[in-house]
Amino acid sequence: MEPIYVFSDAERGELFSVLQGIGKSPYEDYLTFSRAVTDVIDRGEVPAFFAQACEQIRADRHSGAGQAHVLRNVPLDAEIPVLDLDDPVADKHLKKKTYIGEALLELFNQLLGTPLLSYGTRFNGDFFIDVIAINKYSGMQTGFSDSELVYHNDRTAHPVRADHISLLGMRTPDTDYIYTGFVDGRALLAELTGEQQEVLRQPYFHTPYDVFSQDNNGALSVSEDHAILENEHSFRYLDTTTTVTQQAPEAAKDALLALKNALVRAQKQRHRILTGDLFTFANQDGLHSRDKMEINDPEQARQRWLLKTYAFRDRAAMDRHADKWLDGVAGRVGDGT
Repeated sequence: MEPIYVFSDAERGELFSVLQGIGKSPYEDYLTFSRAVTDVIDRGEVPAFFAQACEQIRADRHSGAGQAHVLRNVPLDAEIPVLDLDDPVADKHLKKKTYIGEALLELFNQLLGTPLLSYGTRFNGDFFIDVIAINKYSGMQTGFSDSELVYHNDRTAHPVRADHISLLGMRTPDTDYIYTGFVDGRALLAELTGEQQEVLRQPYFHTPYDVFSQDNNGALSVSEDHAILENEHSFRYLDTTTTVTQQAPEAAKDALLALKNALVRAQKQRHRILTGDLFTFANQDGLHSRDKMEINDPEQARQRWLLKTYAFRDRAAMDRHADKWLDGVAGRVGDGT
């Protein structure tokens, strides 16, 4: 994918200076950190080039012109620590003392009007997540592994799922070619008949929880029965894993097979996230994957580090899940999963 905007070095430095002035930790007190970012907006300190890039993304999402966008050469922390892959989250909290990447993602989502989402039982409830290869999950189907990932939504089995995902390239090895694939839900819809779509809108399917979720809560096994196709073109689907329920009619199996075929035929986008890339895309109104096209240095590839946020599409979407908040912290889901 081509970036919609590439920051000049001068622009990157200008925004870095603004973010550096925030001076709060999102891991110690997210609400105070978030308010400090809001203050930057209220004081009119956001550079016009960044505000305009965010407005273009917002307009594209609203009009349907695009659901995946890249900004390049964005500011990062001056020092990017190498993390211990046995427990990279704890190691980040120990080593990372500046929060430029986190402030950038918070500012980006505030300008787009997409409140952040976190899960109370994952990563200490943090709103900023590290996509990095954790040793114990090597080879497994989870974002926190060194494996490829099939087309999916994040948290497919979970009843509360982000509308948008943003990935910030903190460290991406130059010698390895790892791509994030994206297929727009509208492209999938175009490959399905009206009858197939109607069957996919019925609760004939379920999805097992991923290994990471089960490790955090041993009571989790399989989602409730759910539809695959929701809203206009939202897909709740984890390829090779989402399947029909025992009570589902034969037509559900046929529709599921039709979706698998549609996923092969549908037009796709792919992006290789570079250090300093911000890649944002729809989580529900599309599906995404991880494709390891060429790995020349496996150990360096395992140190690939993306800083990630989940976000609701707007405040109204967040408010619909208000009964699942923890301690009144907006967007933090605490339902045991």
